[in-house]
Amino acid sequence: MENLLTRLAETAVTAQDLESLTRPMLELLETITGMESTYLTTVDEAHGVQNILYSRNTKQMQIPEGLSVPWGDTLCRRALEEGRNYTDDVANCWGDSDAARELGIKTYLSEPVRRIDGALYGTLCAASGSRVPVSPETMKVLAMFARLIAQQVERESLMDKLRISNKELASHALVDPLTGIANRRALEHELNRRLAQAQREGTTVLVAFIDLDGFKAINDKHGHEVGDRFLAQIARRLADGIRSSDLVARYGGDEFVVVAPTAVGEDLRGRLEELIRGRYVMAGVTVDYGGASVGVVESAVGETDSEALLHRADAQMYEVKKQRKAVRH
Repeated sequence: MENLLTRLAETAVTAQDLESLTRPMLELLETITGMESTYLTTVDEAHGVQNILYSRNTKQMQIPEGLSVPWGDTLCRRALEEGRNYTDDVANCWGDSDAARELGIKTYLSEPVRRIDGALYGTLCAASGSRVPVSPETMKVLAMFARLIAQQVERESLMDKLRISNKELASHALVDPLTGIANRRALEHELNRRLAQAQREGTTVLVAFIDLDGFKAINDKHGHEVGDRFLAQIARRLADGIRSSDLVARYGGDEFVVVAPTAVGEDLRGRLEELIRGRYVMAGVTVDYGGASVGVVESAVGETDSEALLHRADAQMYEVKKQRKAVRH
């Protein structure tokens, strides 16, 4: 027993995941019980299926990993319903089980593995084709193994939820909540990446800085709700109209930025102006929008300063804005 406890402690401490915890336990369970097969199952009660997740088979009886059986025909279900965790006379107890008859099971023991909320995860089992006596102390060890496995299942479930939450948080951190496109942080990250790639390849990058002329007047006349919807529609037109190799981001307020490879950036300014200009209908309000000021600059070969590139694009946009104002007046 002392050797068993030592091996169990080593397994519990060193296990990195459910498999590395369970496989040594199945070996220990075989040693303790003298059974031919030991195995861990998962149970999908909603679909009525039980699956063999991990198994250990050292003699004639073979219960293979990956085997799926109808939950309604299993010994595990019968054991749970009757509260009978052990029998060495399966034929008399559960003679109606096709699975038990086909496998030739005479001795069977099972312990449910439950999640922290009590939901059934699966079962920890042992089976033999001969009659094997099992002591109450052995059943206590089986229950302890099931609890350790349940704790590992819960840890992995929590880690999966944490990874998903972190991924969602990271996604939200890079997405503008109003428009659903990339935000300024995502823009800076992607622009740095593209400039580094362009430096390696000896190419350049185009950056278009967009300022929505007359946006304040739309906001003042129709209210912030219409203004927000207008920004969201602008973002959608840009996202739908740019090429797959381009990136569109909301820089802030009514300013947007588009990044494009030089190779596909012919007349980028004209393309963007055409996308933005037109009629917008928002919450019953119609706006015939005359367009935005768009400044486009190209990075120098080997340039890696994304901030300086954005400043140049911004400055170019203001030059375009001045020209547009001069034409209107």
